[in-house]
Amino acid sequence: MTATADLAIRMARAAFNRALAEGDLNAIGPLLTMNVVMMTGTDSAIIAGRKAQLLAWKREFAAKERMIYSRTPDRIIASPVEPIAMEHGHWTGMVRGTTVASGAYSAKWRHVGGDWLIEAELYLTMA
Repeated sequence: MTATADLAIRMARAAFNRALAEGDLNAIGPLLTMNVVMMTGTDSAIIAGRKAQLLAWKREFAAKERMIYSRTPDRIIASPVEPIAMEHGHWTGMVRGTTVASGAYSAKWRHVGGDWLIEAELYLTMA
């Protein structure tokens, strides 16, 4: 894996985390492919497509007791033959500064037009 891909994905993940903390839908959209898929950690709901994911985040941001999610990459592996990479890490969900949920995740990234975009995410709730 090139150091450039690793750094670019980590920076994109940090931007996504900032957007979640700030409730910034406009910053989330450009980090997702059009056909992005997310499988949630607890009920295994599948959210397919950028528009559906942005609607889900909009609902999440409007919640009275809003949970703020953060993902921390532990390892990023880039394919040597395709413009894709896999991120493995751990996530937390906090309400008013207290962790109320956490677990592990994997994310598939795709290099598109010079940017690394999230193509798929799979979450596992462990606490």
